[in-house]
Amino acid sequence: MKNRRRILSLALTLLLLAGLIPAERAERLIPTARAVTQADIDSLKNEAKELAGDSSRLKSQLAELKNERNSAVQQKLLLDQQIALTLQAIDNTEKRISGFDAMLAQTAYELEEAEKEEERQYAVFCRRAQAMEEAGTTSYWAVLFKADSFSDLLSRLSDVQEVVNYDQGVLDDLRQLQTDIRAKRDEQELLRAQSEEAKTELEANKVELDRQYADAEALLAEINANVDVYEEQLKELSAEQDRIQREIIEKSEELARKLSITATKGGYIWPESVSRRITSPMGSRNTGIKGASTNHKGVDIGGVGTSTSVLATKAGVVQTSAYSKSYGNYVVIYHGPGNTTLYAHMSSRSVKEGDSVTQGQVIGITGSTGVSSGPHLHYEITEGGSRVNPLDYLEGWIKAW
Repeated sequence: MKNRRRILSLALTLLLLAGLIPAERAERLIPTARAVTQADIDSLKNEAKELAGDSSRLKSQLAELKNERNSAVQQKLLLDQQIALTLQAIDNTEKRISGFDAMLAQTAYELEEAEKEEERQYAVFCRRAQAMEEAGTTSYWAVLFKADSFSDLLSRLSDVQEVVNYDQGVLDDLRQLQTDIRAKRDEQELLRAQSEEAKTELEANKVELDRQYADAEALLAEINANVDVYEEQLKELSAEQDRIQREIIEKSEELARKLSITATKGGYIWPESVSRRITSPMGSRNTGIKGASTNHKGVDIGGVGTSTSVLATKAGVVQTSAYSKSYGNYVVIYHGPGNTTLYAHMSSRSVKEGDSVTQGQVIGITGSTGVSSGPHLHYEITEGGSRVNPLDYLEGWIKAW
């Protein structure tokens, strides 16, 4: 009996060497659908390649401008663009890692279900073979049991021509399940390798981002130390802020004609939830950059770094979401006729013109884009068409200038 069972085991092993689970069987076996597919990962990889290409082109442009002393503002603009691309690359890589995690979890589930089904099918096979043997039923199994060696078994297997349909179905299921299990394990290993590769890429992107931030700060320090050289450019930046304010008023008037939003005085919350430190007030102030305008249009909130969420301080409609050389990435929200708020120097923006926003909704991430002495949030309020002091509306602020 022991010899026969050993021969039976060998027969089973040989019969399970090939085949795939048919689609209809796979559907019964794996009831859940994938949230992330390889196509999604491939799309993210293509996007990453495009970002890398754009970053490389910006790096070349920066190298060309590096020795031109009258191009500092243009260099800062390119650095801001490069930082934005690196932030996108980091986001892209994090999405890929998340996708790999989701696919690994799904593959683990599918593998577990396939192994359970294999155990079930093997039990069916063993019961069937044992029953036929005990009943003395004449079948191809009798031929296999007579084998007295492994080579004899191989010969006898090749001679078997007719198989009972039920038995063959059980064997097909088993060999198909084993092949699928091997494929799932291979898929797991590939996904793990790709995930580790993405994690290495993520760390490299973060190092590159730190270097780019350092370059931007060094450039601003160089502008500060050579204010006479850049005086004309700094005047242009101040003029740009005035131009933006005129555009804010014009767009606000246009939206007033289109939208039926009633402006109410006050009602603002803090534009972020990390810091209450006001590093520069509205009006006369020390800019931190020599030659820059001392007529500060709003307030600067420090201690926010480059990863703090910027919040809409009041519900409204996004009037402007853009980049300027002075403000960097900035957003203007319309709250009713003559009433707007402005958020500047963000590392990224998450809303676009025309979006409706609720109070407290995230509209971007803090940063140091444009002409900025370091990571902070520049915040302005306009009421009745004129800028007003935000500190008259924000409670609990801490003087830090």
